[in-house]
Amino acid sequence: MAEEKAETPSYEQAREQLTEVVRRLEAGGLTLEQSIELWERGERLAALCEEWLQGARVRLAAAMARREEPDAKTENAPF
Repeated sequence: MAEEKAETPSYEQAREQLTEVVRRLEAGGLTLEQSIELWERGERLAALCEEWLQGARVRLAAAMARREEPDAKTENAPF
């Protein structure tokens, strides 16, 4: 677990890991404890993916806002 907290996976890595967790849970054959541990890991991975996506939304909104702002140099240009 210490290793898991030391390095945050990228969005793509977290999504792949989450997909694997879901596949394992759907396959069945696990003990109750294993299923609960996988479920908890899936919840953490889903939250991490949501954080990545929220960050991407914020960055995209900021980029779009910058694009829509009138350029100060253009407004003050004589022509």
